[in-house]
Amino acid sequence: MTATNAKQPSNEQSNNLPLWVQHRDTVIAYSATADVEWRTGKAPDYSRSNDNLAKESVCKHMEGSLEAIVQNLVRTFEMEVSFKTNPQQWLSVVKDKFRVSTNGGREFDAVELGAKGTYNVFMANSEHYKSSEESFESSHHIFHTTFPNGFPWELLEVYSGPPNVTFKWRHWGHFKGQYKDFAPTGETVEIIGMSVAKVTSDLKIESMEHYFDNSLFLTQLTAGGKVASDTKSQGCPFNPVSLFKRFTKS
Repeated sequence: MTATNAKQPSNEQSNNLPLWVQHRDTVIAYSATADVEWRTGKAPDYSRSNDNLAKESVCKHMEGSLEAIVQNLVRTFEMEVSFKTNPQQWLSVVKDKFRVSTNGGREFDAVELGAKGTYNVFMANSEHYKSSEESFESSHHIFHTTFPNGFPWELLEVYSGPPNVTFKWRHWGHFKGQYKDFAPTGETVEIIGMSVAKVTSDLKIESMEHYFDNSLFLTQLTAGGKVASDTKSQGCPFNPVSLFKRFTKS
């Protein structure tokens, strides 16, 4: 079965919500029946992420609320970009119209986003991170090393509903691994941002704009100072592809 004739989900499930705005694990379970091209060869396991979210989330949205629906949509979108190599199999977006940008920068379509990865589109170029010099795999290696326990995302508030959904969100992680040449601080690093998502009547994403303080995030990641060169030399060579396979993004 090819991607073009793969079985498509029903627009509505038992709770009358489209599949892509239900829990991320529900989307993954469906995808197991749809001949999906997984980046790691198999569906991701978000068990650890779910545990972290249960323990550390500051918001508990009521099932079926607008907040829960938007949160599920964004988490499904992030999962599909990270783990489904073929954008034609992304359920959460309008594939031929989709565009994403960060802090008013250039727009990326689905194919470009799938090739570059969310970190590179999200971070862009700056003094301490050069997205133009990183691949999908190397960017994931950097941040999975920095946040070995995961880097969860949650929705905080929704300010406007469809079709132009404006919402506030939080990304956080425990800085226990080295960030590039900088030592970990062990502290919790947090990003607070805003996004605007234009969605269709069936809640698929046509475009998304993200806004957050990139410099503040990188200031936190470089606060531990440079690691001594003799310490760096003791590390083992890594294979970013195999490491990515072992790590499930939160």
